[in-house]
Amino acid sequence: MTQINVNIDSNVFNPVYLPYLTEQARTEIFFGGSSSGKSVFLSDRAIFDLMGGERNYLIVRNTGNTLRTSTFNELQKSITRWGVGDLFNINKSDMVITCANKKQALFKGLDDVEKIKSITPIDGVITDIWIEEATETKEEDIKQLSKRLRGKSKAKKRLTYSFNPILRSHWICKKYFGGWQDGDKEYRDENLIILKTTYKDNKFLEVDDIYELENETDEYYFNVYTLGNWGVLGDLIFKNWHVEDLTDQIPHFDNIRNGLDFGFSNDPTAYNRMHFDRMRKKIYIFRELHEFGKTNPDLAVLLKPIIGDETITCDSAEPKSIQELNDNGINAYGAEKGKDSVMFGIQWLQQHEIIIDRSCQHTINEFQTYHWMKNKDGEALNKPVDRYNHHIDGIRYGLEEDMRNITADIQATCESEAAQGDW
Repeated sequence: MTQINVNIDSNVFNPVYLPYLTEQARTEIFFGGSSSGKSVFLSDRAIFDLMGGERNYLIVRNTGNTLRTSTFNELQKSITRWGVGDLFNINKSDMVITCANKKQALFKGLDDVEKIKSITPIDGVITDIWIEEATETKEEDIKQLSKRLRGKSKAKKRLTYSFNPILRSHWICKKYFGGWQDGDKEYRDENLIILKTTYKDNKFLEVDDIYELENETDEYYFNVYTLGNWGVLGDLIFKNWHVEDLTDQIPHFDNIRNGLDFGFSNDPTAYNRMHFDRMRKKIYIFRELHEFGKTNPDLAVLLKPIIGDETITCDSAEPKSIQELNDNGINAYGAEKGKDSVMFGIQWLQQHEIIIDRSCQHTINEFQTYHWMKNKDGEALNKPVDRYNHHIDGIRYGLEEDMRNITADIQATCESEAAQGDW
């Protein structure tokens, strides 16, 4: 073991997390509201532990493509913030962070199970597994993952979860929260600690951040993302979907649709690639892009290898963006939309079986929580909450022509039958 001595001011941590910097419980859960600082703390702790010389980390999310812009970036920020860049080698292509004492943080997606089975650090064994956005995962995947915590080590092994508590019916809630009481801030037993935090525990937030959280108008989002409570959703819009591994089927998809919803800084640009099986009334969603801060020429560079000369239907509210995509070699068109197009598109999608590839995590997250607005009496209205629906909007755009064609077919059939006196 080679320990590196670095002076770190305790003020860089939110006080609520400091007692957990050296926590040794086998299973540790950090959950709660948005902007509570839990991911930043766990990133700081990982760098602190690597320099300590006893721990190696495996950091995972359900899909590997979401790691680069989340935990991998957060650990790099911790290194920069503490001014210890000369002590670390950062391999951005393989997503491996190596300390000068040979301790490592390795990043992998649970969609790459075979690589996780064989992964090993260059010195010692994996002592820590951190599962970010753990509510995205399946229990059986975590059971397999926990088997990686084996081998001789001076440090106690730890399995750490971090997440927003999206649904009370989730397996994590059922498995770990039997002794938890609503209103608790901490739970502890022999092998488990649970810490709940909210934005009020994060001293580094800006005034605007706090304002947005405190003025959330939707009851579900306020409970989950502001208050950090386990969510309850009874008015989900889509119940006709499920997740599969479509890897073997994708090469056979030939009726391709592409849809794009524009975003930039606060909202993501959301792209989806789909196969529409009209005869069987099935929609296969098998590719996504979820990008922040990308200009339209940047998007064109990302889209071109995926769609080639195919058409892509975009949000028509941004004609300038559509033109810029065309100027950069993308065959882009604006969705026609029209009166009640959102409700029409939702109802049309509800009439089909929707299969989402497990790699499309952001799309899955939206389908999981897209719900109807409620009136002051708590009754569901025939209007969706216009939040976290960027991929769903893009999917509607991409399938707009199919919606029109089927409507036209129905109208033509009705007119033909009427002319023949069948009505």
